[in-house]
Amino acid sequence: MIALTVAEVKHLFMLVTRRLLPEAHHLYWVWWRRRHQARTRWFHHRARLRRQVLTA
Repeated sequence: MIALTVAEVKHLFMLVTRRLLPEAHHLYWVWWRRRHQARTRWFHHRARLRRQVLTA
């Protein structure tokens, strides 16, 4: 038998130790992540616009 790779060991470990979370938790996480990405994008664009205005 061939030795397991690090990735395979990590995958098997996660399967054995993971907790089953309710679907609502996953949906909340997706909502939070999308909101966070939108906010960071907005702040990034705001900072770039401010730099443009100050250098123009």
